[in-house]
Amino acid sequence: MSENPILEARSLTRYFTVRAGGGGRRHKRLVRAVEDVSLSLRPGRVTAVVGESGSGKSVLARMLARIVTPTSGELLLDGRQIPLGTKRGLDYARQVQLVLQDPFASMNPVHLVRHNLERALLIHGATRESLPARLASAMTRVALTPPEGFLDRFPHELSGGQLQRVSIARALCVEPKVLLADEPVSMLDVSVRLGVLNLVRSLADDDRMATLYITHDIASARYITDETIVMYAGQVVERSNGVTLIDEPAHPYTQLLIASVPDPADPTSVAARNTADEAARQGVADVGCRFAPRCPSAMEMCRSAEPPSFAVGADHESKCWLHRDGAVATPVRVASHEGDPRA
Repeated sequence: MSENPILEARSLTRYFTVRAGGGGRRHKRLVRAVEDVSLSLRPGRVTAVVGESGSGKSVLARMLARIVTPTSGELLLDGRQIPLGTKRGLDYARQVQLVLQDPFASMNPVHLVRHNLERALLIHGATRESLPARLASAMTRVALTPPEGFLDRFPHELSGGQLQRVSIARALCVEPKVLLADEPVSMLDVSVRLGVLNLVRSLADDDRMATLYITHDIASARYITDETIVMYAGQVVERSNGVTLIDEPAHPYTQLLIASVPDPADPTSVAARNTADEAARQGVADVGCRFAPRCPSAMEMCRSAEPPSFAVGADHESKCWLHRDGAVATPVRVASHEGDPRA
């Protein structure tokens, strides 16, 4: 990792206060959406954040995009600390672009695709004379050619895969340094997901884009990422490079995530998936390890003390008491899904 990070998060934390209960017993409850998360996005590298719904992935992406203000922590762009209490400026928005999960909701349906892209450029100070060339360049980069065949159509006239590419093209129009892709393939048909995943990977390889790829699908993370971070209940529980984390998962939660991915060639994978589904009903602990109620390897100390992150290999960390003496948890049955980008 010789290149300095473009975007760096240090101990980002976000708490929300919500009202819970009914009738006259309503009370405030603190939700720890994201807690003490650090990561670095570097040129030409794809970093994946993996976890179930509610793990804090999207809140993290919105903090990086400065849509959600962190409760605490630091955010640095090109080594310069960003004052978190200030309003996001156009310069930051131009350099850090967010692509959302639903491409149909991210476009104005009453305007042509051309208008949706031109508006983004004009907001960021582009001249009208430069618009045709910049639109053509962005559409070509996402393999929508000839550009006129897509620019002069309404969003509903495009397929989900085509419209997600348009969303990425809109982000690329302003020439960002960082791309935050929040579940970019989860609403697409399986047949077109691979094309979008390849596009995300090629932007890192060919354009040196620093990319954050958020997904609940750990199989696709192995397919395109350089580093994978696993989140559970707002915390990072494991991190390593994509291949090592999938092939040698250390944290019991990561093992359950991988075991829950169905393998059509192996009927016994259904049993592992049922084990993960049953564990998912157990909830989150307020004291000790948050995963303890679901963990098949939980010990008494897991229910009373929160574990730190332990090194379990080269550039491989796991937040689990099972590794306090260098031991590795006995895996829940893990199926092989090498190169499988399915959700």
